[in-house]
Amino acid sequence: MMDAQRLDATFFALADPTRRAILGRLASGDASVAELTEPFALSQPAISRHLKVLEKAGLIRRSRDAQRRPCRLEPRPMIEASAWIERYRDLWESTYQRLDALLAAEMKATGKSSDKPSKT
Repeated sequence: MMDAQRLDATFFALADPTRRAILGRLASGDASVAELTEPFALSQPAISRHLKVLEKAGLIRRSRDAQRRPCRLEPRPMIEASAWIERYRDLWESTYQRLDALLAAEMKATGKSSDKPSKT
């Protein structure tokens, strides 16, 4: 289970479109800061600041490879955030199913059909 602080950091990091685009790029493989800077109209220091936010949230990890510092996507925080969202989706889904059953019972009791009238 994800604690509130990690969940907050994950959603904060995901709230920015540039950071989401960086994660999208890293989904296809590791990349250096220079490689991550290329598609954006941002400076390398600006991208580095975005990377710090992603790293703090645990969404990426930077390693050392000689003079390169490749960034790698870390899936665990996304999996945990997805599981958190899924709990609420399940809650709403069961609520909608109960509402559907209640409406169907009400319609049956009043003799109304749930079918839409046909246009002729």
